[in-house]
Amino acid sequence: MRLLPALLACAALSACTVGPDYHRPEVALTPAYAAPAEIGTADAQWWHGFGDPLLDRIVDRVLAQNLDIAAAGARITQARAAARAAGAALLPAVGADASAESASQSLETPFGAAANKLGFPRGYDLYQLGAQASWEIDLFGGQTRERQAARAALAASAADAAAVRLSVVSEAVDAYLQLRGLQARLDVEQTQLQVRRSLLDLVRQRVGQGLSADRDLNRAQGEADGVEASLAPLRAAIAGQRNRLDVLMGAQAGTDPVDLAGAAPVPAALVPSGAADPAELLRRRPDIVAAERRVAAADARIGAAIADYYPKLSLSGLLGLGSVGTGALFSGDAVQASGGLGLHWRLFDFGRVDAEVAQAKGHEAETLALYRSAVLRATEEVENALVQLGEGRTEVAALERQVAALDRARGQAQSAYRAGAVALIDVLDADRALLEAKDRLEQARALEARASVAAVRALGGGYQEA
Repeated sequence: MRLLPALLACAALSACTVGPDYHRPEVALTPAYAAPAEIGTADAQWWHGFGDPLLDRIVDRVLAQNLDIAAAGARITQARAAARAAGAALLPAVGADASAESASQSLETPFGAAANKLGFPRGYDLYQLGAQASWEIDLFGGQTRERQAARAALAASAADAAAVRLSVVSEAVDAYLQLRGLQARLDVEQTQLQVRRSLLDLVRQRVGQGLSADRDLNRAQGEADGVEASLAPLRAAIAGQRNRLDVLMGAQAGTDPVDLAGAAPVPAALVPSGAADPAELLRRRPDIVAAERRVAAADARIGAAIADYYPKLSLSGLLGLGSVGTGALFSGDAVQASGGLGLHWRLFDFGRVDAEVAQAKGHEAETLALYRSAVLRATEEVENALVQLGEGRTEVAALERQVAALDRARGQAQSAYRAGAVALIDVLDADRALLEAKDRLEQARALEARASVAAVRALGGGYQEA
């Protein structure tokens, strides 16, 4: 009996929580990114920076109807319920019950025969009404650690949901930018096809005048047909991106919940916003926050496993009414009460607790490694995105100069051909070079805009740890 006062004192003081106390893991990061870049203030609605109302409508629909986002929200609901359940385990459980029983005793059994001799009726009706309570006292903090783990898991689920939202929105914006880039390339090809057909008419006229040979006509026809053939894969790619956006908006592919048929220029690239330095990534990247919270949950579960080395104390009680017949059910004589104190201790379990503690420690080591890996991957994504964005701007500027120069060269070649100063091949070469440069320019503009989205996503997309 000397153990009981000590256990109760430990419970009263709440000073017996076993297991390690959690400390956020330290990660050594450089004070600045290696790639030089302008990084704006974090903005959770960063896509508005493109200044495209149609894109804003698409993102609104994605946030409201995307099924991956809905599933992530459902996982938060589950984690929140688990956290409530873990907290409730620390509190007493109270229940109520009522019963009515009708019985007839056999006179051939010892109990029935004895009751009959004492004058008790063979048949009777038994009514009972009562409440019972039980409470497992958290002597060594096992349930407290479980509650800590559940709360950390809830925070991880919330961060995971934010990561899903960022990923899905980024994918939708990326699909939109790819669509606009493909539409711009299609417009370039269609314009070039008109130019080639005009040139074909000119060559046909010169052949009729005896100024050009039939081989020039065939060459001009082949070049025009080649440009026309290039339109089909672009149209197919455009349809693919539109279908991709349909699904991201929670709609069946091909239903076009938002009209994207009309072409529009590729929006200018964003100034990326988010974590201004690598250390901020630990708070601004939702995937990193989720990984860190999983470390915290695993750390708490070590304490929950260690608590099984120690005894568990429980209290129970019953207060109710019981009577044969309803007449005396609510009388003082019908009151019945009981109370109990229970002790459970896993003294000899052939190493099961040792194995559970080792498993919990192994899981904590796994989550810690995954957390550090997530941090390193995040820095890689940021550096790659910033480099791609910077080099993309350089490429676009150079291609704009190239297109301007080749456009002048093409005009000069056409004028010279009309004057008979150069051969058709010179005009076709100038046209082909200009077409390739314009196509590369539109691709580069789309890639630059997409690189800015990748940079925003890598920097956390305006997320801030709660």
